[in-house]
Formats: sequence, structure tokens, C-alpha cells
Amino acid sequence: MMCFPLIKRLGYNAVQIMAVQEHSYYVRFGYHVTNFFAPSSHFGTSDDLKSLIDRAHKMGLLVLMDIVHSHASNNMLDGLNMFDGTDAHYFHSRSKGHRWMWDSRLFNYGSWEVHRFLLSNARWWLEEYKFDRFRFDVVTSMMYTHHGLQVSCDKLLCTKQPFWNL
Repeated sequence: MMCFPLIKRLGYNAVQIMAVQEHSYYVRFGYHVTNFFAPSSHFGTSDDLKSLIDRAHKMGLLVLMDIVHSHASNNMLDGLNMFDGTDAHYFHSRSKGHRWMWDSRLFNYGSWEVHRFLLSNARWWLEEYKFDRFRFDVVTSMMYTHHGLQVSCDKLLCTKQPFWNL
């Protein structure tokens, strides 16, 4: 990629690639993931992505993937939503499993199957595409039941109580 020499010359040692996972609704900038085990077809083939990462590595750049494990597409035809005919296979059921602000589904991190699914997904991206690190999208949505919405910064950043009690 022609920008890698410039990135290196400017003194940077890493690049972050966003909207990598397959997503059907591009208006959402790649954050309504429909296939967690496929690179987005919006940017080329799987081999194109592998080549891009390989070129970055040859220039001495680390490659970070902006991975979306905080929520998933609400679509029923091309995503995990209602995968087994219920709304709770990978997600919280009913309103607890919906992020109203983004019209997306929220994973149930209390489920062993969800842990295995997301961990195997992260490992797959590391092994198959040779990403070096991850940047996890919307971590507040993973840590807090209020998802970081409509909460003062004082409560999020300055509290002495554990986050799971918020």
C-alpha cells in the first residue's frame, strides 16, 4: 500500500484497520457485523487483506484490527440474530439484548458458548490473517450494563466501586 512508507517515515509503528469483519449495511461503518469469520467483501478478497497485512509487516509496522465483540447485526437473514429460532442463543433475551441506540444485538457474556465463540473468533483473526493486536470496539458496552449511555463521566471514571456494581 502506498501509504505505508509515509506512515513509517512519519515515525509511526502501527496501523489500525477498521470495518474488517463482514457487514451488510455499510452506512453503519462496518459495526453491524453479520459474519464474524469473514473479512468484509467491501474492500476486496481474503487474499487482498492478507497481502495488505504482509506488506505492513515487511515495513516493520504492527497491524491492529478494530474488532467488534460488543454487539452484532440485528438482521435475521444474514447474521446471528435468531440463529436458532430464539433471540437468546448468543445474546441477552428481550430488551436487555438490544442496543436501542444502534439497533443491534448485545452479546450475553455470561454464556460459556459466547465466550468460546468470541475467543475462537479473535484467535482465528490472529492465526488466519496475522493481525498483531486488537482494538475492541465499544468496550463500555461490554463492561457496563448501562453501556456508557446517559451516565456522567464522574460515575464512569472516578467511582471507587467495581464496574460490575454500577
